Amino acid sequence: MSHTNAQPRLNFVEQTPELVKKLQEFSMAIANSGHIEPGLSLLVDIRASQMNGCAFCLDMHVKEAKLHGERELRLYHVATWRESPLFTPKERAALAFTEALTQIAPTGISDELYAELREQFSEKELSTLTFRVMGINAWNRLNVTFRTVPGAHDKAFGLDKAGLV
Repeated sequence: MSHTNAQPRLNFVEQTPELVKKLQEFSMAIANSGHIEPGLSLLVDIRASQMNGCAFCLDMHVKEAKLHGERELRLYHVATWRESPLFTPKERAALAFTEALTQIAPTGISDELYAELREQFSEKELSTLTFRVMGINAWNRLNVTFRTVPGAHDKAFGLDKAGLV
């Protein structure tokens, strides 16, 4: 089924503001925890949004990454991170985990991946990373379901300053 020129379905923020506020608070608590670097968090958000086909979140987080100084070439390479030499071992572990947690296999998270994560992340960081992936997946599911228009809130979020049109 094609979603070309798909129209938004409803404004979930207007319909359930109390729930959106709680999800925003959850997301802000993760971001403000200081346990995961902002650049790494944005790579996680971008990869999950790519996997989930969330144009709104992908648009938002690419612009945020650009504003936070991320190199454009790395942004282009997120979808092909396994083949790209541009990511650190820690970023690779986080991206692998993002994929595994976004589309959980019947066998769960492998012992190999968990061991790789433990080499790169403290227990607190890994716990926070798990919440980060959970959070972006929640936002992706809302925005995909209700077809939120990419860029619709750029001015409100200051994303128009990213210089990406």
